[in-house]
Amino acid sequence: MPDPMHFDRHAALYDRARPPYPDSLRDRLRQLGLLTPGRRALDLGAGSGQATRLLVDAGMDVTAVEPGPALADILQQRFPQVHVVRSTAEEYVPEPGSLDLVTIATAVHWFDLDRVLPSLRQALAPGGRVAVWRTVYGDTSVPPSLFRERVQAIADRRDAPARPGPDETETEAWARLLTAGGLFVVDHREELGWSIVLDADGIQALFTTFSDWSEAEAEQAAEAVRELGGTVVERYVTPLIVLAPAG
Repeated sequence: MPDPMHFDRHAALYDRARPPYPDSLRDRLRQLGLLTPGRRALDLGAGSGQATRLLVDAGMDVTAVEPGPALADILQQRFPQVHVVRSTAEEYVPEPGSLDLVTIATAVHWFDLDRVLPSLRQALAPGGRVAVWRTVYGDTSVPPSLFRERVQAIADRRDAPARPGPDETETEAWARLLTAGGLFVVDHREELGWSIVLDADGIQALFTTFSDWSEAEAEQAAEAVRELGGTVVERYVTPLIVLAPAG
């Protein structure tokens, strides 16, 4: 089983290497009326603040929950106006009716949803929403690049422990899982495609932050970039699921 505290041990690298979420995600959240100045937002599993920044930039009143002490330190230093809570999502219980928006960005697969979802349902104010998204590293809707073929070959050589929950590409399965308890319904669902250019150092740093990749495997991925000309265009997907309270 991958270790969720892997990220905290690589906190500085995680903060530097993880790409920001695409502008199309921010734009969609605005279009859905979720990023509203003055409203109360909770970012669960905030890491070093990639999603927190969207909330802060929108002028929201933000609480961020992060269990990793090193990541929480980065988060608090970067956003002194944010109330940072050093806790797991399961242990943190927000006040009933206190939140207009909850964001869960590249973190939901670590949560015990039987504990977290009831707490969030009670915490939402009327009209409140829960927005769940993640970065999928690789777009399976397009033919694989030469680099993606090399990445798959590296992965095929070992028996990697599976992450909890459905596969990261299975957006509909995640939507079913998030609504299975009858507490929420899907209010909006889509997949946002985007791309980024990375060099060998960027790939090595990024892949080192993955909880199911070893440092040796990350170096192999970087070597593939060098052999393919020094840079690669990575096509990623950000699945977005917005939940509304049922009933």
